[in-house]
Amino acid sequence: MNWNLHEFLVFFGFLFFIFLMLAVDLGVFNRKSHAMSFREALGWTMTWVFVSFLFYLLIRFFGDQLHGLTDIEGIKQNILKYHHPIKVDGMTFQQAINLYNRNLSLEYLTGYLIEYSLSVDNIFVIIMIFLSFNIQQRYYHRILFWGILGAIIMRFMFIFAASALIQRFEVIMYFFGALLIIVGVKMGKEFFSTKNEELIDPNKHPLVRFISKIFPVTHEERGHHFWVREKGKFYITPLLIVLIFVEFMDVVFAIDSVPAVFSVTRDPYIVFFSNIFAILGLRSLFFLVNDVMNRFRFLKLGLAFLLSYVGVKMILQQAIDLHISTKMSLGIIIGILAFFVILSMIFPDKEVKA
Repeated sequence: MNWNLHEFLVFFGFLFFIFLMLAVDLGVFNRKSHAMSFREALGWTMTWVFVSFLFYLLIRFFGDQLHGLTDIEGIKQNILKYHHPIKVDGMTFQQAINLYNRNLSLEYLTGYLIEYSLSVDNIFVIIMIFLSFNIQQRYYHRILFWGILGAIIMRFMFIFAASALIQRFEVIMYFFGALLIIVGVKMGKEFFSTKNEELIDPNKHPLVRFISKIFPVTHEERGHHFWVREKGKFYITPLLIVLIFVEFMDVVFAIDSVPAVFSVTRDPYIVFFSNIFAILGLRSLFFLVNDVMNRFRFLKLGLAFLLSYVGVKMILQQAIDLHISTKMSLGIIIGILAFFVILSMIFPDKEVKA
């Protein structure tokens, strides 16, 4: 990975800030395991959204510092390298910087919105995992916290590896686009299916059986511990198995969401920043969604349309050099989500309404 000094300082400064925030979260506000209330979840959700918006403002005014751009030629090379849908010909350096930063911040905001929206549907799977293993709600936050640390590492590897592949083999954009369309169609079919989500059988699932062959497993909770030592032997607890499940599912989620963000921007740093901020808000959003998600019955269908749109956009951009401005793409995505949320409010589920 070819990093210049600015990219190195910004990237590791960002990671330091994230780990500091997580340390404060676990060490100060959530030292004791407890079930997060709706009010507390709403407060933390708003906090993370606010922090994400502050980062948007940081990129809006200082985004050029990410790659250390100091002249008009450097801006043009960066635009060409990452396929930003802007042109700076005939502009002064300051005008070019303003346009570049405005576009970069919109790419971050659009990527964040896509990732955050897709996280809502992924939360359903996590809920099913917790219910399947009969995990007490007061331990949810602890599992999700450590799950985020693993997700940061895996997203880092996935995003920068995908970026390197895209820059070397642009044909992979066709594969990503087709994958998103397929997932969107599958999600749409699931919406119209009458089959309910089934719980995971903790004793029969292949991942559980695989883990049990490698490590001794206790079949009962041991408080908030991921592993315990009994009679001189280490055992892993159901909490650690669930954590492994959550990490595994994040890899599956990334296969959908990361290519979707690459349809907005090919700058791996912006993809990574938008992904991480969306993931950071996932824990509080989990408790929020757990209470109100059933009220938005058409949101899953909206996410299916969203994935299909970005998939088609990705293919057309590569095939016919179609240029859709970042602002227009952001408006389309907001429009899709708003339409299906409003539709859910107009035609609520009868059972939820009752």
